[in-house]
Amino acid sequence: MPVVIDQARGIFTIHTKNSTYQFKVGRYGHLLHLYYGRRMAGTADFLLVPADRGFSGNPYEAGEDKTYSLDFLPQELPTSGTGDYRNPAVIIENADGTEAVDFRYVGYALEAGKYSLPGLPAVYCEEGVEEEKQRPSDLWEIRPEGNGAKEEKQRPSGSSDAYPCPEGNDAKEGKKGAFGSSDARPCHEKGGAKEEKKGPHGFSDAEFEDGWEEGKPETLRIFLEDPITHVRAELLYGVVPDIDIITRALVIRNGGEGRIYLEKVQGAVLDFVTGEYDLVTFNGRHAMERRVERTRVVHTNQSICSRRGASSHQYNPFVILAGKNTDEDAGDCWAMAFVYSGGFLAECEMDQYGQTRLQMGLMDEKFRFPLEAGGEFVCPEVIMTYSGEGFARMSHNLHDCIRKHVCRGRFRDVAPRPVLVNSWEASYFNFTGDLLVELAHEAGKDGVEMLVMDDGWFGDRDDDMRALGDWFVNERKLGGSLANLVSRVNREGLKFGIWIEPEMVNENSRLYAQHPDWAMAIPGRKPNRSRFQLLLDFSRREVVDYVYGRISEILHSANIEYVKWDFNRSIFDVYSAATNDQGAVLYKYMLGLYDFLERLNRDFPHVMIEGCSGGGGRFDAGMLYYTPQIWCSDNTDAIDRLGIQYGTSFAYPVSAVGSHVSVCPNEQNGRMTDISVRSAVAMAGSFGYEFSFTRLSKAERDTIRKDIDNYKRLAPLMMNGRYYRLSVPFKDPFTAWEMVARDKSEAVVTAVTTEIHGNMPVRYVRLKGLAAGRAYLDEETGKEYSSDVLMQVGWPLPLEMGEYHAYRMHLVRVE
Repeated sequence: MPVVIDQARGIFTIHTKNSTYQFKVGRYGHLLHLYYGRRMAGTADFLLVPADRGFSGNPYEAGEDKTYSLDFLPQELPTSGTGDYRNPAVIIENADGTEAVDFRYVGYALEAGKYSLPGLPAVYCEEGVEEEKQRPSDLWEIRPEGNGAKEEKQRPSGSSDAYPCPEGNDAKEGKKGAFGSSDARPCHEKGGAKEEKKGPHGFSDAEFEDGWEEGKPETLRIFLEDPITHVRAELLYGVVPDIDIITRALVIRNGGEGRIYLEKVQGAVLDFVTGEYDLVTFNGRHAMERRVERTRVVHTNQSICSRRGASSHQYNPFVILAGKNTDEDAGDCWAMAFVYSGGFLAECEMDQYGQTRLQMGLMDEKFRFPLEAGGEFVCPEVIMTYSGEGFARMSHNLHDCIRKHVCRGRFRDVAPRPVLVNSWEASYFNFTGDLLVELAHEAGKDGVEMLVMDDGWFGDRDDDMRALGDWFVNERKLGGSLANLVSRVNREGLKFGIWIEPEMVNENSRLYAQHPDWAMAIPGRKPNRSRFQLLLDFSRREVVDYVYGRISEILHSANIEYVKWDFNRSIFDVYSAATNDQGAVLYKYMLGLYDFLERLNRDFPHVMIEGCSGGGGRFDAGMLYYTPQIWCSDNTDAIDRLGIQYGTSFAYPVSAVGSHVSVCPNEQNGRMTDISVRSAVAMAGSFGYEFSFTRLSKAERDTIRKDIDNYKRLAPLMMNGRYYRLSVPFKDPFTAWEMVARDKSEAVVTAVTTEIHGNMPVRYVRLKGLAAGRAYLDEETGKEYSSDVLMQVGWPLPLEMGEYHAYRMHLVRVE
């Protein structure tokens, strides 16, 4: 069973296939972190060494004992106001204006299955892909829950998460409990902890529901309360044991009588009592996203964040803590990925005693969330995984989780997805219905399966200065109705998709003229523009409802099978005319966005949605819950894409990456690369094109036909196989990657040379993941290779003159 509970010692242990996570209830009711690493037997509480630390204070209950201090003890949920001077995960302003919260343990609940979060994306483990049972409209508001101990909403597991401890047993002064604390005894959901038999390794197994099995997903809920203010916290641990995934989420409830303000909320914290580590982050800018950066963890506070209202091009909401010698194939590493698309904060701090704390959650700037008596706040989920076998295994865990337990809908497992051509780089705003039909006709000759009509099809949108928000078809431009255009494209044998940007509005638009207060702008100040557009206030229900009505009417009007959802500016004028609590606006904005997307998935399950924010400015697990692929970057240059897609691969699977072949010279940097190179790079993602097929040479079109045939044949392997990084872009003279079938029966390896010099040495690409002691046949050349030699020495790349060559080898195991 994944979750094992030792009642006598107050120790909670979470096992996955290859890892163990363990924490305990301290003597005064605080949750103390013990261990997260390689799967182990026994307990790690011996790692906590009492000591009298100068200038580290002690809880009042400790009396004369100066060896217990939260300033050096590792914790599950560190808070402000407890004597811990390190980074807190929670800061609360209480109803009396004080700023302190001291959560103490009061109980737990254990459930079969993985929890879900109302109104927010989260990892799911149901057999199907429609795990959320509530209608999106029911999830809109953060509603008071009475006194917190009354009947509450049913969770998908079928259990009630009402506060699990009996009345009057709520962490007030009292007798020592079974865990040696003055807190209440731990209570099971159905009425108190029962006497339990000791299991193997000295563990005491909790009472489990009938049918719970080893390896099945589980949810552990830990209930905490501040005994003075009665603010309550519910820590949720979701366990997906087969793929070594543990998730963390946090719910805060106001059990007191007055309004409080949440000023900082982070749902996941890892405390390490010793070790030397590196912090791996993924920085960038528009058109150059997710560049890998590795820095030493030293005695300082390192943080990455997004203040932009979106997860951003600048920093991705994904971090890795790694041993200083960890590489792709060996060493310890821990990863955190935030399942959220708004502002985030990740912090890593080494304290005065060489201990390291890693945490992740909501961005605290411009965040001050009011919580009335009885109200509830849900902090988004963090996906965590541990690998003792380097970065490759860590990535495999995350890829499996995101591909099968985050992405949803009928397109989750589709491989290949339709090969498409997007009209943007073919014509920008300057198209007509006839030109689009001509593009479809020409592209269809070479095997393209879908035409996507990009920006410019609505209102009087002939440039980027007008008409955003006016979601009415420009029939003059299209030469008739949208249904007529779609029908014409369908008759050419292609599916049809459209571009939308629902969150934005131009001042030069009918919508802005009618509802200027729907755009975010600070009263008395001129708004900051970006791309000549303002942001619609999606924290307001009426705004979301109106825009959803317009978009849904368009989708109902024609046979549209694909939507590209764009978001082309950051948020900085944070103000809503509908509230006085501006510190809640950004969080409620995200609830509005997720509500819109949930409705879109519900009402149009046949429509494939691709996320986009100027490319990769909102490439995160939260968006992937609603859009199974995201446009990786606006930069389509194949050589730049090698680094962008390399960084992306650490957390996100190939199936999530939107990647296309574009024109040469490249329109972002002017670089020249052969179409074979551009195709090879684009095939490490969902495949498509970004140019006009009417201006191609015969040789290029012949190459395109061959590439599309290869993609369709190899896509199931490339989208679902194990992904291996075989080089480091811009450090090695080539960039190479490999996808290996789960049963090791076949593999595809691709290499692109990026350096050329006089008298070059032979470059060898060392493969990974093949079956040892076997032979593999190169499908194209018929040459047979020893798997051991390929993995020990490598595949020699041909010596060719000139820059940028691409090579691909499809290997099939000889039976």
